[in-house]
Amino acid sequence: MSNEIPRVHAPGPTNAAEWFVKHRNYVDAELRRFGAVRFDGFALDKLSAFEEFALVSCAELYRDNPEHVSASASGNVQTPVPYSARRKLLWHNENTFNIEWPGRLLFGCAIPPDTGGETPIVDTRAVYRTLSASVSSRFLELGVMYQRTYGAGVGLTWQQVFQTTDPAEVERKCESVDIEFEWYSGRQLRTRQTRPAIVRHPTTGELVWVAQPQHWHPACLDSLTREALVESLGEDQLPRNCFFGDGSRIDDQTMHDLCAIYQEHEVSPPWQAGSAMLIDNLLMAHGRNPYSGPRKILVAMGRLRSCRTLTHA
Repeated sequence: MSNEIPRVHAPGPTNAAEWFVKHRNYVDAELRRFGAVRFDGFALDKLSAFEEFALVSCAELYRDNPEHVSASASGNVQTPVPYSARRKLLWHNENTFNIEWPGRLLFGCAIPPDTGGETPIVDTRAVYRTLSASVSSRFLELGVMYQRTYGAGVGLTWQQVFQTTDPAEVERKCESVDIEFEWYSGRQLRTRQTRPAIVRHPTTGELVWVAQPQHWHPACLDSLTREALVESLGEDQLPRNCFFGDGSRIDDQTMHDLCAIYQEHEVSPPWQAGSAMLIDNLLMAHGRNPYSGPRKILVAMGRLRSCRTLTHA
């Protein structure tokens, strides 16, 4: 992908949803080619206009994400996961550690920050092509095992994530979405789920990198945070960790190399009030740059896909 993504500028006062319905084939083609399309001048900083646009551009909106905060009464529109404005939120394909993923994401800028705060995007086809053959072949064969340990006083509790206080209901939910679980020390929970790292895009047929070990591996924490967590909890009790699908360790250098690849291919278009960006969640990873000043970004997710239906090669 080039350093630019297609931009659509509103031709005067224009309803974004109505425009999209008339130009759906054009947008779909640009998404397949570039992975993202930017929209300017449609006044999508208004919640109602953004939600209307999301309903036609994403469709079948996905609401079941307890780590995002609802911004609308319907639950169709959310705000991103809370995260320190001083730190960069690393690139990821939304929810690809789960069994189901949104196929499309729509971001809209209600309030742009004073500085920074872009939503950087990275073409996952380029990530896959840049990985060394030895690394990509191992991830392709084994996938990634994501491990989450609840109850350490860091991050969300299992009650928040599973939205229940009943351990039996947690077990039922885990079994329905291919998550292994174990209870320890009473009502403390650890889960493991193995997901593909590389899949074939269902529309373009291209191989894409969709794993997100950089959000789970301790090598991607800053050194002070990592040392503090390991010292207080121990390596086995980290809230998040990840391994190759067979349980073997992913070494730190592999993670550093992977992050360097993301950084190499990153594109960070600046936000303006009312602008929006539609992305294909398999073709494009996204993150968030540090920022200063107020910032309000709206998010909608739709076109749910299941990794059970995707080809893992």
